[in-house]
Amino acid sequence: MNKNIIELIKQGESTSLEFKETFDKETVETVGAFANTKGGSVLIGVSDKGKIKGLTIGKTTLRDWANQISQSTEPRLIPEIEHLKIEGKEVAIIKIKEYPIKPVSTKGKCYKRLGNANRLMTPQEISQMHIHSIGTSWDGFPAQDKNVNDIDLKKVARYIKEANANGRRKIEDEPKDVLHKLEFVKDKKATWAAILVFGKEPQRSLSQSAVHCGRFKIDKTKILDDLMIETDLINQVDEVMKFITRHISVRYEFEGKPKRKEIWEYPLEALREAVINAIVHRDYTVPSNVQIEIYDDRIEIWNPGGLLPGITIDDLYKKEHKSVIRNKLIAQMFYDIGYIEKYGSGTIKIIDLCMQNRLPSPEFKEVFGGFSVIFRKDIYTEEYLRKLDLNERQIRAVELVKEKGSIGLSDLQEVYEEITRKTLYRDLQALVNKGIFKAHGDRKGRKYSF
Repeated sequence: MNKNIIELIKQGESTSLEFKETFDKETVETVGAFANTKGGSVLIGVSDKGKIKGLTIGKTTLRDWANQISQSTEPRLIPEIEHLKIEGKEVAIIKIKEYPIKPVSTKGKCYKRLGNANRLMTPQEISQMHIHSIGTSWDGFPAQDKNVNDIDLKKVARYIKEANANGRRKIEDEPKDVLHKLEFVKDKKATWAAILVFGKEPQRSLSQSAVHCGRFKIDKTKILDDLMIETDLINQVDEVMKFITRHISVRYEFEGKPKRKEIWEYPLEALREAVINAIVHRDYTVPSNVQIEIYDDRIEIWNPGGLLPGITIDDLYKKEHKSVIRNKLIAQMFYDIGYIEKYGSGTIKIIDLCMQNRLPSPEFKEVFGGFSVIFRKDIYTEEYLRKLDLNERQIRAVELVKEKGSIGLSDLQEVYEEITRKTLYRDLQALVNKGIFKAHGDRKGRKYSF
């Protein structure tokens, strides 16, 4: 046990671990934050730097701490507290599990864990967390005074046809019956999901459900094109992609076949996946539109509402991560018609498509109360490379990889005949060490690529 604790301390504070020299009110806040996130442990008697300080633990100390935590939280939390010795010093570990019905408040305030810190939750986040934790979602609630008359049954018929064609759901009922059977309409009232996907005038009921597209130069000071897309969510995907393809370039390759191959400067499938994610997973209670911003060097796709509890930015880069869905009915409809392949796989698909097209991995981040995906044409510009203190040979090596996809030592030696192989090899290895290149194969036939 002690060995495991020492290993924990070496890892440092994180989303699920905090160090405290003494038990105080911030300890209780951290316990509440852990309960609202993924659970975690607080080590008492350890400094922020991970140094074991120790503390005096009396006969009733652990019981008193447990009581303070229980009396300060609502619903009341019952922590697991252990007392142990590490390096001859007394420490305690408070363990708390993720609470099933959230949020848990601490002295009337709700906290969540972000990285190695606690953050006070906004009323919006509290509402979203509660709805999610009880197994429902906002899009399943009635949409004001809307009913079946506000739904375009032709759109429902299209959904039925596409769901059957994809084999995701076998539907033999008529459109009106489907609305009730799949709970798009409840007690004669249309849900928000039904209005946003099948509604005759979705934006009349919820103006922020539109998608705002813009084409700019390097920044927003010069607007080249501007479009507000106001239609149902499924059509929005196609209309956004039309706007994007109008403003990015395409080249053609002939591969010995009559038909030419289109090579877009960004992989369209990756962009489409990001657009679908933004439309399906955004927070529709926030009065802001999904924003598509196209610049000379990048495309930014932003949607209102950050990640839901239970998933982090780091998770999005992992091959396997769980999917936490904000709008369950909307997501189900998009899955049924084949717009979503597999829950939790979208970000990995986007990353893989960018790598296949020799583009930098997209950047995922939470910003301005929402979530952004940023696609870049090329981060390895000459200006950027010079900031990394690369020499001329290394910059040339990067340019060669851009041209050829990968290079070997001999490719660089053809350019710099007067430079020894040993020096050129060190140049290439330095690029690997900086994370710019990846090396493949043994030293004799080694290739370098992004």
